[in-house]
Amino acid sequence: MKHIIICIIASAYFFAGCNNNTPKDVDHEHQQNEVDTDHKHEDEIIFTEEKAQAAGIVISEIQPKTFRNVIKTSGQVLAAQGDDMTIAATSSGIVAFGKVSLTEGSAVNKGTILLSISAQNIQDGDPAEKAEITYRTAQKEYERAAILYRDKIISEKEYNQALSSYETARVAWKATAGHQGNNGIAITSPMNGFIKSRLVNDGDYVEIGQPLLNISQNRRLMLKAEVSERYYQFLPTLTSAHFKTPYDDKVYTLESLNGKLKSYGRSSDNGSFYLPVIFEFDNKGDIIPGSYVEVFLLSGNINNVITVPVTALTEEQGSYFVYLQLDKEGYKKQEVTLGVNDGKEVQILSGIKPGDRVVTKGAYQVKLAANSSIIPEGHSHSH
Repeated sequence: MKHIIICIIASAYFFAGCNNNTPKDVDHEHQQNEVDTDHKHEDEIIFTEEKAQAAGIVISEIQPKTFRNVIKTSGQVLAAQGDDMTIAATSSGIVAFGKVSLTEGSAVNKGTILLSISAQNIQDGDPAEKAEITYRTAQKEYERAAILYRDKIISEKEYNQALSSYETARVAWKATAGHQGNNGIAITSPMNGFIKSRLVNDGDYVEIGQPLLNISQNRRLMLKAEVSERYYQFLPTLTSAHFKTPYDDKVYTLESLNGKLKSYGRSSDNGSFYLPVIFEFDNKGDIIPGSYVEVFLLSGNINNVITVPVTALTEEQGSYFVYLQLDKEGYKKQEVTLGVNDGKEVQILSGIKPGDRVVTKGAYQVKLAANSSIIPEGHSHSH
């Protein structure tokens, strides 16, 4: 009997000890699970829906698409042939500006008087007046020679000399006839357009044939790209191009500007290792002729390509990253490997897959949130 009672008491102590240890073990296990959960999500970036909306965050679901091969190079925007004209002095003399503004970029209309050239106060006299005097004198000599030759008083040689002098004087006078005004020879605009550049100042002395102004219509422009010889085999496959301007950092697509390929070089210049590729397009925007641009030449298609807009990328010490949306308020920084870039979108070789939701606009704001130790207020995030 005593033996039975002792066994019961021993069992009671054993179970009591087990019950006292269990809460501690469970609590320890729970804490360990919390640590593991926190560790699992320690790289997650918290960005509330309200703040994402205020920052203009745009999310896009990534799907494979057709992309194009790209040759990246440099180039220059030029005025198209026939749209750019240089106005030269038709007479020697002093330049006097008119009422029309001749600052670069000013609009001008065909036939508008831009400036005048006068030699009235110059020692040699006004060339326009001298040309008219010479013409009138030559005309009288020719008319007299014609009568004498008809009456066989002078030889055919003398008659031809008078005729030649008359024609030469007539051409010289005709160049200024009708353009003479109170201020001298009027220089007018040959077309509607804009002042591209002014090559003289008010009061300058100019010679006949000296350039005065450059006028451009700016309706059609040319994109001239310089391509390395190693890409020669790809030139026949070129279809279009994008280009990026330095003054507004904007990427233009020739498709939207009615652009087309005009020609490409079959040989390089002496001492050069580059071939020219020429496109022509409409100037529908504020594109400045003469500016140097970054060019993305486009050729054959590539199928099933993962791409993201250039705006989705951030760069750190030579590595590139995008931000994936995990849920409504959770984001993750993801390193990616880049392929070809057409200026607007870039090929992704690794790092993301179809179906991923990527921040395509506002990536910089998410990056700032990732670098901040402050968690947005009012956030209660559970997993």
